[in-house]
Amino acid sequence: MLRLIFSLSALAAGLVSSSAFATPSVDGTQSARPTERGALVLAQEGNIDIYYDARGNRVLVDADTGKVIAIQPPGSRLDRRALRRQMRMQELGRAQPEDDDRYYLDNSEDMARFRRRQLEENGRVIPPPVDEYDPNGDNSVDAYPPAPNNDEGSASTYPEAPKSNTIKRQPLNEASIDPEQPGQGEVLQTNPDAQPSLPSTGGKATVDPSLSLGVRQDVAALQVLLDRGGASPGVIDGRFGSNVDKALAAYNEINGTNLKSTDAVGIQAALAQSGGDPFASYTITPEDVAGPYVASIPEDYSQKAKLDCMCYTSVTEALAERFHMDETYLKSINKGVDFNRPGTMIKVANFGKLVSTPVARIVADKTKKEVYAYDGSGKLVAAYPATIGSADTPSPTGIHAVSRIALDPNYTYNPNINFKQGQNDKILTVPPGPNGPVGSVWIALDKPTYGIHGTPEPSKIGKTESHGCVRLTNWDARELAKLVSPGVTVEFVGGSTIADVGGTSADEFTQQ
Repeated sequence: MLRLIFSLSALAAGLVSSSAFATPSVDGTQSARPTERGALVLAQEGNIDIYYDARGNRVLVDADTGKVIAIQPPGSRLDRRALRRQMRMQELGRAQPEDDDRYYLDNSEDMARFRRRQLEENGRVIPPPVDEYDPNGDNSVDAYPPAPNNDEGSASTYPEAPKSNTIKRQPLNEASIDPEQPGQGEVLQTNPDAQPSLPSTGGKATVDPSLSLGVRQDVAALQVLLDRGGASPGVIDGRFGSNVDKALAAYNEINGTNLKSTDAVGIQAALAQSGGDPFASYTITPEDVAGPYVASIPEDYSQKAKLDCMCYTSVTEALAERFHMDETYLKSINKGVDFNRPGTMIKVANFGKLVSTPVARIVADKTKKEVYAYDGSGKLVAAYPATIGSADTPSPTGIHAVSRIALDPNYTYNPNINFKQGQNDKILTVPPGPNGPVGSVWIALDKPTYGIHGTPEPSKIGKTESHGCVRLTNWDARELAKLVSPGVTVEFVGGSTIADVGGTSADEFTQQ
């Protein structure tokens, strides 16, 4: 029995020793596998000695073999716990490979590569650490190139400061959108669909004017085409209405076409032939911002008379009139734009050239609320939406004639022969300006107190009533004023007449 027990013990010892001898072969196989890029060189049994060289690099050394495992720059040091975590992640196959930036001090090829990299990046072999002072480095002023001097040895002269010129208000140029005219702001063709971002509203709920019922980009393009063809739609606001319908009919008569508002292809072709895209880019100038402007226009005529001028109240109002646009629509297609800063580029209507054919006869249709202008041969050359009288203060009837023309007139309020406004019972003289009662133009007729004039509210043309005269937008009235001369006939047709109710016009005028 004792012999049997001894034999079994010897057999068990042999099995243990054979498994132990087999273990190194497995480890040897594993260690022979090539190291993946970005993986750490692991020390046997995880025994690592940590040293720091003269430049602050952390040097990891295998405690058993004495070989350098890795060199870690100061910015990439890992503590022992983090190092073990990274080693564990690599064993599990979860570590992401990184660029191999390791350099071994005992490897001549690594050190040569290290020196080449330093030369390429910094121009020197081993630069000092960024946060350390290098006593051997060249930190003196002489290391930098001297400032350039002129021939006399003094510093280079600086250019003279630009001379300050007082900005003067220039007359409104209706054709300022033409790219050929310098000094009126750069005008470039642009995509009408591109719009600036919506400005912040400070948390308050607002309604985007461009999303209002009926506002459409294609309608605005049609309005631009009609304006180019001599058939004014009034304000360009992107809305269908009676003014657009009347202008389209007049456009077809003037140009001998049969264009329809639903013919998108025809409209685009006509735009291309008449001047290109319906919208263009305009750069706001210092003159645009300079004004003059007034804070507001009072309703009371006695307060109006105290102002220096009936000027525009804002840059947007002035630019809207210059480009034949509704002010709200101008703002809606230029969201977030600072109109008070010179150099700002905005999108405007590219209305083209003004009508230049002289007018020999004018017809004011009170029923259609439209003014038609004909040349000497009887051909229609221009048409404008108009507000012509009212039931209480109707316009004249029959044929009259232009007697005189005045641009930027003042306005005389006389309650004895005109309407009475508020408590004003004295004669008042309101200064000139586009926001005056007769706008910026007065075309007087041979019938006293009656005429064709502008308006301070262009968006209401054709939709409201007047005090007996013919009211146009300021830009339409100004265009017509350049086409007529004293003696041109003005015929009133349709609607009620002043003879039906008696009385006189309320739009009394005295030229300044």
